[in-house]
Amino acid sequence: MKRLAALAAGLALAAAAPATSATPATPPEIKLWRLDCGHVTNADLDMFADSYALAGKRKDLVISCYLVRHGNDYLLWDAGFGAELAGRVQQGPPEITSSLKRTIVDQLRDIGVKPEQVRHVGISHMHYDHVGQAASFPTATLLIGAEDLAILSAGPEKPLLEPKRLAPWIAGKAPREAVVGDKDVYGDGSVVMLTTPGHTPGHHALLVRLKNKGPVLITGDLYHVAEQVPLRAVPRFNMDRVQTLSSQQRFGAIADALKATVIIEHEPADVPKLPAFPEAAD
Repeated sequence: MKRLAALAAGLALAAAAPATSATPATPPEIKLWRLDCGHVTNADLDMFADSYALAGKRKDLVISCYLVRHGNDYLLWDAGFGAELAGRVQQGPPEITSSLKRTIVDQLRDIGVKPEQVRHVGISHMHYDHVGQAASFPTATLLIGAEDLAILSAGPEKPLLEPKRLAPWIAGKAPREAVVGDKDVYGDGSVVMLTTPGHTPGHHALLVRLKNKGPVLITGDLYHVAEQVPLRAVPRFNMDRVQTLSSQQRFGAIADALKATVIIEHEPADVPKLPAFPEAAD
């Protein structure tokens, strides 16, 4: 009886106590900048469709990188052409040139961001035009698909691959994470690396959820140009055709479900989908 009386008294006190509610945490501010990480003139689009659907077509391409601010943290997505190309024009195959106006570090200076403030460098995939300036951020944690990291770590340079660009991480002298599957970078769903294998085994796209603009999906090289999308075209230099088609299907389903803004990293027509640097989308 005494125990029952004590329990009843405790319940009565609890009922009489004023209700308390936890103060919800303020969501971190998310911002997204597009950085100019290079240009290619007069590219032959035939290489982006093994079905020959783009034969004879040419266009200029952009090399885009992106900076994400999450609260006080920064993530750099892809790292473009190497810094040694800055201010130069490099002749490639006939009628094709590559160029870089300014380095990433130089551009970040415009918005008051120092290299050591970049906490993560996320790489969509291992090709040279996506890793070129990564070493400018030696204190950052590298986020890259595990399969791509294994290939880069296994041997010398090959066509499209320049492991030296990621030497500090490959050697274990800088922090790294070999990403398997999707990666929720901050654990709150705001910045997510989406596994989209095929172009390379460890390829990822990026989802950034912005308060005002809404979700933004950045393709990596799942697509290179807008002309590929309606064709579901697969590049000639692709590593796994079946995986790429499956990844394109998944990416399209996510874009439709989220009503996301889709940005193809090499597509000039997609550059205006984000504010011109140094302005940011939020």
